[in-house]
Amino acid sequence: MDRGDTFTLTLGPMNERGELWAEHEGFRVLVEGGIPGETVTVEILRRFPEHLGVRVVAATEASSDRIEPECRYAALCTGCQWQHVAYERQLQFKRDMVTDALSSEESVKDARVLPTLPAPQRLGYRNHARFSVGRKFGEVGYVNSITRSLVPVDECLLMHDSINEILAATQKRVKGMTQFSVRVGAGTGDRLIQPKLKGEGLDIESGGQYLRESMLGREFRIAGSSFFQVNTVQAERMVEMVRDRLELSGREVLIDAYAGVGVFAVLLAPYAGKVIAIEDSPSAVEDGKRNAEGLENVEMVLGRSEVVLSEFDSHVDAVILDPSRKGCHPDVIAAVGRLAPDRVVLVSCDVGSMARDLAALVDGPFVLEEIQPVDMFPQTRHIENVSFLRYRA
Repeated sequence: MDRGDTFTLTLGPMNERGELWAEHEGFRVLVEGGIPGETVTVEILRRFPEHLGVRVVAATEASSDRIEPECRYAALCTGCQWQHVAYERQLQFKRDMVTDALSSEESVKDARVLPTLPAPQRLGYRNHARFSVGRKFGEVGYVNSITRSLVPVDECLLMHDSINEILAATQKRVKGMTQFSVRVGAGTGDRLIQPKLKGEGLDIESGGQYLRESMLGREFRIAGSSFFQVNTVQAERMVEMVRDRLELSGREVLIDAYAGVGVFAVLLAPYAGKVIAIEDSPSAVEDGKRNAEGLENVEMVLGRSEVVLSEFDSHVDAVILDPSRKGCHPDVIAAVGRLAPDRVVLVSCDVGSMARDLAALVDGPFVLEEIQPVDMFPQTRHIENVSFLRYRA
């Protein structure tokens, strides 16, 4: 079996990563563009040592949830894994990914998982893109995750209009570059392009350091090296959800661990007595200090969360944990258990590390009330989750 060969498969369920795997003549097969239960014809894109990478070219027994993708690149660039799936089914898939991940941890396998919170914008929601550039002609696009070949694109339907303007203006005009990123302030219109674009006749401001974004009426400065959610509207809804569930009265001490540029800390400060934001990125801490100007009850602390929390010995009412994909450091979990706040919120972008961290918290002094999946990334298999825990009194 070689690249370009086709064969027929019947697809089973997705795994907890939202991937479809199948078997064919003794080979494991990773399938792009399918829906569980379908019988499909697939084309081999690449043969790996331990599996085949294939894409669906025809659905001979199609799911009732199969739709025609709006983007002409959907089957080529692999950035949208689910654009061929009806949106309601996408939301169900994401909830299923959460419950599947929890099933591996005895103490949280029966946790209450709410229906996935849908996104108001299913296209045009992303405020951040990273483009690759072709060596030969300077084509701009994305690298296919299976073939690793560049797919030039003239428009990406997930991106904010301002990003697509840059994509069109740079196509075949930035030869010599390998990558560049474009970030847009959805609430401000600001644009940050890094690094400085190289190309003849390009009249585009680039190579800056910062971007301004607006969330819930508050302006944030974001350095190019600082993390910020790619979906501003859903990020605002997530902050409001956390604010409401923490039931803040204006007197509480709140810790925001893995704080980034201080979004939770700054937006929740008016509702708390004291907010301590912990972040190990110097650029993000500098952003956070700027973003918290005028708020006397916010303290930005530069340091690793596991170190700062392990040394913390004062009373805490609530803790927000918003780690990277790898999840919380074990010392963070231990420190939160020792501090015993009334409420803990865990924000997770990876279901596997989320299940592990929740199990560790529940094995300690906390009760898991429920998990709210949030569709921060429509048309893709990625999912954000917000978990709410209380101290086991």
